[in-house]
Amino acid sequence: MRRFRLTLRQRDNLYGYIFILPFIIGFLLFVLAPVIQSIILSVTEVTVTATGFTTKYIGFQNYYFALRVHADFLRQLIEVIGIMLLNVFWIIVFSFFAALLLNQKFAGRLIFRIIFFLPVVMASGVILQLEIQDYMMAIIGEQVVQNYAIIDPQVMAAFLMRMQVPEQFMEYIAMAVDGISSIINASGIQILIFLAGLQSISPSLYEASEVEGATGWENFWLITLPMVSPLILTNIIYTIIDFFISTSNSLIQLIRNTTTQGAGYGVSAAMSWIYFGAICVILGIVYLIFNRLVFYHD
Repeated sequence: MRRFRLTLRQRDNLYGYIFILPFIIGFLLFVLAPVIQSIILSVTEVTVTATGFTTKYIGFQNYYFALRVHADFLRQLIEVIGIMLLNVFWIIVFSFFAALLLNQKFAGRLIFRIIFFLPVVMASGVILQLEIQDYMMAIIGEQVVQNYAIIDPQVMAAFLMRMQVPEQFMEYIAMAVDGISSIINASGIQILIFLAGLQSISPSLYEASEVEGATGWENFWLITLPMVSPLILTNIIYTIIDFFISTSNSLIQLIRNTTTQGAGYGVSAAMSWIYFGAICVILGIVYLIFNRLVFYHD
């Protein structure tokens, strides 16, 4: 009897399938049915009754209403995409250079890493707790933001007034300061991914380049950047998805409010699928553009 043996590539593929098998099972058991139900709701008119709800097929009228009739959905969709493009750029730049700094050998490096990541972990815990408690009152959320802000808004406003900063510029300065804290809080996972990639680069590459007389700047462009370029693409995709599914996203809040306070479940489901389609298109474009620039190495 001939014994069947897997090649190394086949064995690696098998391990990969086994690794993602729990996710596939979980998706089929807990996610697939709600997704199908959401598609059905997006093309129906939902009427809530005393005993439940009834549905009536209306085609793509909910999609038409969301895109052409609703006053805010399309505008907020465009605004969210614009904010995403700006935030993703700065988050990737900040996380990459922060990882470069934390990868350097200096005294107390471990302490600096702990100090840097601790606020990110604490902020994640606060956000998770708010989500578990089913979207607590807005006033409580505002108090949490104020307590964990880098600079107190009232202190900053008083300082700007003492500096006689024109009132029309104070709002932009406040938004910039708030954006800095948001970028730092959103960069924790990306820094870890970049840091792992930087530490996986073989020191022999840098040693060989030094023998050839390469400068540190040349090492960065010819070794460091190409070797971590796959992780740049990974972090870009992760950051886009993380931004789009954030509970602080104004468009998600609009879709959520539409369900109970607006046009109803059907329109809300249609908005969700339009939003999902826009995300898929953006991810596809980003992958096609940046995949050509990625250096894949064995």
